[in-house]
Amino acid sequence: MEEVQVLLSTYGLWFVALVVTADQLGIPIPAPPALVVCGGLVGTGQLDAGATLLAATLPALAADLLWFEIGRRKGHGVLRLLCRISLEPDSCVRSTRASFERRGPKTLLFAKFVPGLQTIAPPLAGASGMSPLRFLLWSTPGALLWAGSFLVLGALFKDQVDHFLALLASFGGWLGLVLVGSLAIWIAWKVLHRRRFLRALRIARIEPAALDDMIRSGAAPEIYDLRGRLEFDQDARRIPGARAIGLEELEHRHHEIPRDREIVVYCT
Repeated sequence: MEEVQVLLSTYGLWFVALVVTADQLGIPIPAPPALVVCGGLVGTGQLDAGATLLAATLPALAADLLWFEIGRRKGHGVLRLLCRISLEPDSCVRSTRASFERRGPKTLLFAKFVPGLQTIAPPLAGASGMSPLRFLLWSTPGALLWAGSFLVLGALFKDQVDHFLALLASFGGWLGLVLVGSLAIWIAWKVLHRRRFLRALRIARIEPAALDDMIRSGAAPEIYDLRGRLEFDQDARRIPGARAIGLEELEHRHHEIPRDREIVVYCT
C-alpha cells in the first residue's frame, strides 16, 4: 500500500499528464479513473491541487490544439478519417456535428465528458472555420471543468480511493490483468460491432456510376442528401434531384420518405 502511494505521490503528475495525453489523442486509455485516483491523493495532501489540475489540463489543451489545427488544415477529410477508425461508427461525427449546429462552440464546454466526442469536437471546430482564439476561449474552461470535476470527485471519495490503492497493492498483478483483460474485451467487442456495421453498409451500397445510369434512364430512385449544415457549407454541390434531410432530422421527418420506391441516401 505504502509503495503504491509513494510511487503515485512522486510520479503522480507525470502519470496524469501521460494518461490524459493518450486519452485526448484518441488512444483507448480512459483518463477519468486516473484523475479520480490522483484526486484522492490531493484530498489526503499527497499531491498539490493546483499542480495536479495543471498536469491534467495542459496536455488536454495541447491535444485539443493539435486536433484543431489538423481539422483547420485538412477540413472534413480528417473527420472522415476519424469516423473510419472510430469504435463508435454509428454516432461518430453525426452527434458532434448536430451538437455544433445546435450549440455552436458551447459544445466544447462538455465535449470531454462524452466518449468519442472529445476527439471529434476539436477537429470539427477547426474544419468549421472557428478562429484559434475563439477555440481556446471555449476549450480552456471545458478542459478545466473536465479535469477539475474528476479531481474533486476523487478528493470527496478519498477514503474509497485509499481502499482501491490498498487492493492494488495486495493484488496488483492480478488486478492489472483483470483491468487490461476487460479493456481488451471491450475493444474487441467494439471492433466486431464496427465490422458488422461496415459489412451491412457494403451490402446496401450503390456505385455512383450505377446511380447515374438510373437517373439518365428516367428510373431514378428517391435520393436524399443527409449532410448537415456544416458539411453543406463546405461543399454545396448536390446530386440532381436529391432532397435535403439532415441525418438528425430523420426521426421526425421520416414520414416524408416514400415506402413504395427505391431509396438512395448519401452523406459525406
